[in-house]
Amino acid sequence: MKSKLPQTETSIFAVMSGLANKYNAINLSQGFPDFEVSEVLIDFIYRQMKDGKNQYAPMPGVLALRQAIASKIEGLYHNKVNPDTEITITAGATQALFTAITAFVGIGDEVIIFEPAYDSYAPAVKLNGGIPKYIQLLAPDFKIDWNQVRDAVSDKTKLIIINTPNNPGGFVFEESDMQQLALLVQDTEIVVISDEVYEHIIFDGLEHQSALKYPNLFQQTIAVYSFGKTFHATGWKMGYVVAPANLMVEFRKVHQFNVFCVNTPIQYALASYLSDKENYLSLPDFYQKKRDFFVNNLGDSRFKVIPSHGTYFQLLDYSAISDEAEFDFAKRMTIEKGIASIPVSSFYHNKRNQNILRFAFPKEEKTLLKAVAILKTI
Repeated sequence: MKSKLPQTETSIFAVMSGLANKYNAINLSQGFPDFEVSEVLIDFIYRQMKDGKNQYAPMPGVLALRQAIASKIEGLYHNKVNPDTEITITAGATQALFTAITAFVGIGDEVIIFEPAYDSYAPAVKLNGGIPKYIQLLAPDFKIDWNQVRDAVSDKTKLIIINTPNNPGGFVFEESDMQQLALLVQDTEIVVISDEVYEHIIFDGLEHQSALKYPNLFQQTIAVYSFGKTFHATGWKMGYVVAPANLMVEFRKVHQFNVFCVNTPIQYALASYLSDKENYLSLPDFYQKKRDFFVNNLGDSRFKVIPSHGTYFQLLDYSAISDEAEFDFAKRMTIEKGIASIPVSSFYHNKRNQNILRFAFPKEEKTLLKAVAILKTI
């Protein structure tokens, strides 16, 4: 049998979490919180289940939730999207990304991907016969050279995938980046996929530059979001996409044969939960405190902190400690030291080594203190 992804291995997240479990290590590799979901939200879900909201939802999603999302978008980004035709609820962001890529990429189409990149982008492109075109952004600042992007665009370019705030880099797009992107795709048929799953986890007084804020850019964009990331419930696999009606028609053609619809009682519960804006507006301060707690307690560690301005990940440079390849060093730390991380090389198609590891800090303070105590001994 011929594999459709012959060079694709098991996800690094599964590998490192598996090692963490095997060696009973503190798991700062995979990005999931170790604290509880809001009891209010849990109660909302229970109430919806008891009220009988347990059958199939409409294919685009429960209307009340789409309306709540539309209201949120108008308040944050001053874009009045249509909940009927421009919002679809998905089974998490990864399903949304796969569906969007499948809807628009065919054999021979080129897709521009900025690296370091979330690891689902390129496999989805390849499964649909597309060709990833990589633009590598290098630590520590991960700035985009838009002249390089323009040089990469060809008459075969079908998609450009952006991710802000960026996983794993923790960098955020600036207004000038979005303006450059808008100019680049203007008067073309290029579609932008804007991965914005960490839209509310942004620090240092910075403002999230959503594609939804830029009217011309929005007309060529599918924006992807995650309730799991926002509300500390990654296991629910709940997300949504926002796009102009003509793009959403194509997205839904694939979505209906992919999952058709997603968890009904959670959708109704989320609609109610979104009515209190503080449930998401409070997140920047909440997570910045965790980032600062983690970084400040590293103190005189031999790891070098690379600034993280968004997401709940922190990059640490270990070049003063070892010249081992990132995977080897991360694996050794898990087995010998009892702390698991993710090698940033895994976010590059050519496994570029920069002596950097990614640590997830959406954890209780006691967990972070245990992790820091270990890191300071390395």
